[in-house]
Amino acid sequence: MTKREPQTGIAADEAEHARCVIVRIREPAAAGLRAARVLARVPAVTEKVRALDRRAKLMCTVGIGPEFFAVVSPHRRPRGLRPFAAITSNGRAAPNTGGDLLFHIVSKRADLNFELALRLVGELGDLVGASEDVAGFRYLDSRDLTGFIDGTENPKGKERARVALVGDEDPVFAGGSYVFTQRYVHDLRMWATRSLAEQEGAIGRRKRDSKELSDRMKPPTAHIRRVTIEESGEELEIVRHSFPYGTVSEAGLFFIAYTKDLGIPERMLARMMGTSGDGLHDHLMDFTRAVSGATFFAPSLEVLRSLTAR
Repeated sequence: MTKREPQTGIAADEAEHARCVIVRIREPAAAGLRAARVLARVPAVTEKVRALDRRAKLMCTVGIGPEFFAVVSPHRRPRGLRPFAAITSNGRAAPNTGGDLLFHIVSKRADLNFELALRLVGELGDLVGASEDVAGFRYLDSRDLTGFIDGTENPKGKERARVALVGDEDPVFAGGSYVFTQRYVHDLRMWATRSLAEQEGAIGRRKRDSKELSDRMKPPTAHIRRVTIEESGEELEIVRHSFPYGTVSEAGLFFIAYTKDLGIPERMLARMMGTSGDGLHDHLMDFTRAVSGATFFAPSLEVLRSLTAR
């Protein structure tokens, strides 16, 4: 594999607190070089905030959207980078809300995440036309707000890098990763009216300990059946960094995944939404709705620094 240094947050373990800031750049064609200079400084800005408390293990991963990547790198582009493919099916929707830049910030301290987000957006200044800012947290023992443990089958250890990072299939962008994001709003009141058996059937796991239900007890519409895809005898994997977020009036899940192939989360989403051709959909989608969707590419540190030399 071509050796390029990846951004540290891609294959890192899950953190206690996360913040995802997605921004659109005003007049991108004119702002490209200025924005690229800011992106090249992100590791240095992150280091300054990290120095306030190194025990917090602050990290920031920068992702660049498909349209803006063509602005900051007009002659080189990751082979698989493309816009989020919106889906509408039988009342279910997964919209494409897009974005030019993603800052995925994680640490053990929510205040440091906020401080870094402020500094990074401040560096961009008047280049920013609009933004989405979602702060998340580890809920109980790594559970989603539905009460189920999230990410049980997430790759562990060195497997995370193998699953997430581009390799020799695209040498210029080796060490980078495609990023797939969605924000979901849960209907927790409706969810709470369902029996434990109904909830476990929708997920495909026991609520208490996340043990997978038997094939006899697990319906074909269970969440884990819809997102489990095997090809040539091997399960297709992604690295999830999803986190709960919200207030007492609106709450849900910010889904963020790193992958070396955007086709994998796209196929998972099609099976969830009921557009994969088998007539089934993920029944968890009866209790939650997607309100955003975007794709990005998180380049290696070498490529990130090189954007100013276009």
